[in-house]
Amino acid sequence: MSNLHINKELKSVKIGKHLIEIPIIQGGMGVGISWDKLAGTVSKEGGLGVISGVGTGYYKNKNFSHRNIAGRPYEVENFYSRDALFEIFSNARKICGDKPLGCNILYAINDYGRVVRDACEAGANIIITGAGIPSNMPEFTRDFPDVALVPIVSSVRALKIIIKKWARYNKLPDAVILEGPLSGGHQGFTYEQCFQDEFQLENLVAPVVEEANKFNIPVFSAGGIWDKNDIDRMIELGSAGVQMGTRFIATHECDADLKFKELLLKTTKNDIILMKSPVGYPARGIKTSLHFKMETKTAPKVACISNCVSPCHRGEEAKAVGFCIADRLSDAYFGDTENGLFFSGSNGYRANEIISVKELINKLKNGE
Repeated sequence: MSNLHINKELKSVKIGKHLIEIPIIQGGMGVGISWDKLAGTVSKEGGLGVISGVGTGYYKNKNFSHRNIAGRPYEVENFYSRDALFEIFSNARKICGDKPLGCNILYAINDYGRVVRDACEAGANIIITGAGIPSNMPEFTRDFPDVALVPIVSSVRALKIIIKKWARYNKLPDAVILEGPLSGGHQGFTYEQCFQDEFQLENLVAPVVEEANKFNIPVFSAGGIWDKNDIDRMIELGSAGVQMGTRFIATHECDADLKFKELLLKTTKNDIILMKSPVGYPARGIKTSLHFKMETKTAPKVACISNCVSPCHRGEEAKAVGFCIADRLSDAYFGDTENGLFFSGSNGYRANEIISVKELINKLKNGE
């Protein structure tokens, strides 16, 4: 990102019927990294807090998962626990009141439509979906006309496809998140594309903004956004705002275990790598003991208990890459540095302290 500090005032943005006072969307991070405490506090401070819909069966030590095997939520209905999602939203609302709250629900999950409806009923104002092209997303929100829909795309082609597919629902995206290849977690690019200039975020913004402007759709840019300089640069290129995930991990309110936050603070630039994933996309995270165990064939055995994502084909892809993503992400949530999979964006190594969300938002607003 540019080092030129433009220092523009951040302006509010409407997403559907919902006003976001500060145009910063907190990325949805699962399992359990952005639940009630983080999302509720971000919304309270004027950004858009986003609850991750992934792995809610782990919430409050699996108290809302009605069946567990080997200590893990069994099958889709427990891994994506409706009861836990309602509780998470209820507790987030106690923090942010009636300010807008989002929910991130991956298109690749099993039972996608059910989880979207659950989130709407639980009180989500905005549904955000990536990990695939959500061509039928509006189908599941017909009974919730005030809920704004925000797909995540990695190209202008993907946006055009969504606009065309959604025409049969007489619906346009209320906003779009353009995610470049420097983000944490799963990428919308091949491994090779993640390193090629033409696929870098700054080169993707203009065509996506041009297409979105035809329909008055605000664009939020994501992937490698770290500070006010980056935010100003994206706005200068035509974005209405940004989405940021990794930097919110190093906050007191982040729902992850303290060991996850401390691991991020110790991370060096070379520790953050692209890896294979059972989801079928390359993913960016921190190289830890898990990777050493996979190399030495001592990693935990793959046993598909939660049946989390359809591209994994009931654990077949997990066996091929060497780890179960549901199990390893939940281990990271609990701070298991031996077996956890810790996602991070490319700039995660720049985290050097744990601060409050309020302090972070002020830094992002004022460029401190």
